[in-house]
Amino acid sequence: MNNVLIMGAVAYAPKVVTIWEGFKAYFRSRGFEFDYVLYSNYERQVEAQFAGSLDIAWNSPLAWVRADRMARARGLAVQAVAMRDTDRNLASVLVVRSDSGISGISGLAGRKTGFGAVDSPQARLIPLEYMRSNGLVAGRDFEAIRFDVLGGKHGDHIGGERDAALALMKGEIDAAWMLDGNYHAFAKEGALPAGLTRILTHTGIFDHCNFTASPGAPEDKTARFTELLLGMRWEDPEVRPLLELEGLKAWLPGRSSGYATLERAVDNEQFYDQQGNIIAADYRY
Repeated sequence: MNNVLIMGAVAYAPKVVTIWEGFKAYFRSRGFEFDYVLYSNYERQVEAQFAGSLDIAWNSPLAWVRADRMARARGLAVQAVAMRDTDRNLASVLVVRSDSGISGISGLAGRKTGFGAVDSPQARLIPLEYMRSNGLVAGRDFEAIRFDVLGGKHGDHIGGERDAALALMKGEIDAAWMLDGNYHAFAKEGALPAGLTRILTHTGIFDHCNFTASPGAPEDKTARFTELLLGMRWEDPEVRPLLELEGLKAWLPGRSSGYATLERAVDNEQFYDQQGNIIAADYRY
């Protein structure tokens, strides 16, 4: 059906089905034909955007970087059309035990620092770039301990971050990187008991996921999709459960200005090349 907008999403958790079934019903009740395809990883999803299978994709920040590079290499363009209010101006934090005695990032020289999955922007790539900018290179100045969980999902499941937090409390590592919001969530759930950890430092701000319009996606369908999305209101009892499941209070226009640090990290960690090819040797998805 040519009148249907097809969106791609990655199935990083069972709730993903509930979320997009709800969005499907919401759009259709407003006369907009919408359907979705689930992928097990972002790499296949981005590739599908260039195979003509998808009009739009709910992409991680790392998937955005790859899609943008693939498009530019082909003389094409992708567009970030919308994102959550919770996708803007995020930061990752470096957490240590309260009794560690480590007073600054330089104190991690020669020690073990924990990271999330190999493809996690917030718990590995951006933190590695931050440490590099502060004169600490993994393997040279400190030991990087990676907690790989579900490769290909770009850290969306946050399992690697939680595993790093637990390892920190067991004394297996000296520090652990995680998204600021996840730090507070882990404290609330008890993985990081109150008063036993502290934030040593934090990265600069960056953006997270966005809806990425594929090259050649019909402008009318993309515009209507974006219009309906931005029109969702937290106060609407029909809409609020969907927004709660997806972790936002408002949809905002998309932007690509918040990915510069991740771009540098992708280059320095040799994750993708400039054409969007995967060059990370130990990446499995």
